[in-house]
Amino acid sequence: MTRLLEIEDLRVQFFTSEGIVRAVDGITYHVDAGETVAIVGESGSGKSVSALSILRLVPDPPGKIMGGKVKFNGEDLLQIDDIAIRRVRGRDIGMVFQEPMTSLNPVLSIGRQLTETLEQHLSSNKVEAHARAIELLGLVGISEPERRLKQYPHHLSGGMRQRVMIAMSLACNPKLIIADEPTTALDVTIQAQILELMKDLTRHMGVALIIITHNLGVVARYADRVNVMYAGRIVESGVAEDIYHRPRHPYTRGLLRSVPRLDQPRGERLEPIFGQPPDMTQLDDGCAFRPRCPFAVGRCEHERPDLEAVGPGHESACWQRDELDKGVAA
Repeated sequence: MTRLLEIEDLRVQFFTSEGIVRAVDGITYHVDAGETVAIVGESGSGKSVSALSILRLVPDPPGKIMGGKVKFNGEDLLQIDDIAIRRVRGRDIGMVFQEPMTSLNPVLSIGRQLTETLEQHLSSNKVEAHARAIELLGLVGISEPERRLKQYPHHLSGGMRQRVMIAMSLACNPKLIIADEPTTALDVTIQAQILELMKDLTRHMGVALIIITHNLGVVARYADRVNVMYAGRIVESGVAEDIYHRPRHPYTRGLLRSVPRLDQPRGERLEPIFGQPPDMTQLDDGCAFRPRCPFAVGRCEHERPDLEAVGPGHESACWQRDELDKGVAA
């Protein structure tokens, strides 16, 4: 498949009064054209920061991209100037932000927020932009689209606002969409509708999709490949089927065991991951997960494992990866 996005050794730090936070600490992964890749992990693991870094949207200060490469269609987005990156945002790469009520401008109509993107990136005139805006709202399943264009974000429900965000991300026929926890603020029924909509649209239009989520049910149903993040690093990477059926990192295994499953007996107790995520200003040279890990050994205190292959297209950053393989069922 055609390699669309390549991220190499991306590092992002935040300089705070408490110390330096290594929010993204040397991650490497890729996205192929038309592929859906999930980024999974607890809050604070670096998922959203890694996604914002692709489009250079990390607030500076306090954040700063310290190094690495973000190659999109062979061009390093970290090296181009501000004018060039603004052309990429919205046109070649669309973004669906986590909370649509704070992402949409409350004083601009839905129509203006849609048509502005078209006028900026595609040089559409007002008539063309208006017609395309109506088409986009219909595409994402919003009824009476012409009437909705005159409304403002507060007139719409959470699900409809998220559909508007998806319409905006699709406006210029991008090659890649980044969806940062697109269903967090929505109820379960609407979550399913939004996710089905995004998957159908990306499949129909051949658009690649990065889904950032902590919901493993979303990953199982919609992702082709999965990157599991912990403390700013990718600790396991592979196709979704391998991640679910043969997890080779204790953190991945813990995430899977803490989620209710229909194939388990009723009344079966969930196994939580004990402890808390680490203080990102106090990370040492060892494995960041070791205080919470039932498989930790002495080596974990002094050496941080790198991602290594454990199967075709499957990598794990754990000294005990082979021990996990002896009891592969999550």
